[in-house]
Amino acid sequence: MADQLADAVSSAHPAFNLEEAIESILDAQEFVRQRLVNREEIIRQAFFALLTGEHLLLQSRTGAGKTLLAEQIFGMFHAARIFKVQASKEQQPDTYFGGLDIELLKTGKIFHNTEGSLVDCEFGFIDEIFDANDFTLRALLSLLNERALIRGVQNKAAVTHTVIASTNYLRVNEVTEAVLDRFLYKAVVLPDKNPFLQYKIAQRYLQHSGSIKQPAATVSFQTLQRLNAIVCGRDSEIQVAIDADLLYFANLVVRHYEYARNRILREVNRGSQGQADGDFYISPRTQAKAMDLLRCVALVNGRTTVLREDVRELSYIFTTTNVDEERQTYLKSYTSLVNTLSVSNGFEQLKVLLSFGVLLDDIRSDPSLLQRPLSELPQTPVRRTFMDWLKDSLSGSGGQDEQNKRLLSGFLKEFIPVCEEIRELKQNLEQELMDILR
Repeated sequence: MADQLADAVSSAHPAFNLEEAIESILDAQEFVRQRLVNREEIIRQAFFALLTGEHLLLQSRTGAGKTLLAEQIFGMFHAARIFKVQASKEQQPDTYFGGLDIELLKTGKIFHNTEGSLVDCEFGFIDEIFDANDFTLRALLSLLNERALIRGVQNKAAVTHTVIASTNYLRVNEVTEAVLDRFLYKAVVLPDKNPFLQYKIAQRYLQHSGSIKQPAATVSFQTLQRLNAIVCGRDSEIQVAIDADLLYFANLVVRHYEYARNRILREVNRGSQGQADGDFYISPRTQAKAMDLLRCVALVNGRTTVLREDVRELSYIFTTTNVDEERQTYLKSYTSLVNTLSVSNGFEQLKVLLSFGVLLDDIRSDPSLLQRPLSELPQTPVRRTFMDWLKDSLSGSGGQDEQNKRLLSGFLKEFIPVCEEIRELKQNLEQELMDILR
């Protein structure tokens, strides 16, 4: 592992070895990959889901091994309970939350006895999830997202970490759209028709008769929980850093991709009578949670700092694995922005403007800073360019407050953006500055 990871290991609690924990996860991922033929991308995506504490939806025709995949992945961990269910139209929420407390029901209160239910299990597998009725699916929303059972007056925290659901088809309405948004990771499991791949699958079947293979060693769920806390920024000892300019770049890529997908949809539907253009939508919740995947990618690659190339891996969230046209559209958005910002020195301009934004945030929080010479403010690497410009611009008359306002406005006025993305950021900062100076 890299020096970054070694430094993090040495600073962590002695009972937890970060390097060993990551190696155990990678070993488990490799074990599953060896067990299941031609499923490398989905397996990698599934372990990203586990590390980020999110859910995975598998779509395929019947007999493509979705259940085996989920069971083999969950079988790599110990000290975690697994809830399994086959969804059907007749089921009610108590199938997932536990039977109703009859005595309380007589008093008009809906309370579930949750022992052994999805609420009390760390892992869940829901087979044919869209066979469930909309009433039940709606009841599942808070459990999948807020990790809580909220039914009537009952509000109970759930221990559910990751749910893998499978489906042979998608049905789209306002309820199922909300359910789909709770499954941050999505994949299509393609049937293998290549004779050599079918031969390898047959070999595995002869060895294990379609059941999971027991590993020599499993990963404790506690280890997964600790890694999840690090990835999601909740760990007090180990942090994975994302620089401001990289965070901004990642969101630029996502916006570019969302626009590209909708442009493709409009082109596909052009001229279709009576057919809506369609809409590809990335919710703010999904976009925010994608930042956890950036930290996850860095960590599994032995780093505690996110790099620009890690943004490529956000395709595991924003595209459906094994749908090539989606992935290629995302990679095209990523590559296009990398080229635009690299050739034109845009990444450096991005750092400069974002550092200027930090300065504006400081002034907004403490307006008295305008009464002091800006050149005396603490310098940090991200503010250095502004401070260098400041040294050549200290002139004029008037009070300190007025001079600072002129300097702040002058910096943005003289800043020449190299591309449209930088121009847009500059305009936003100009608006923020106007709000502050009012």
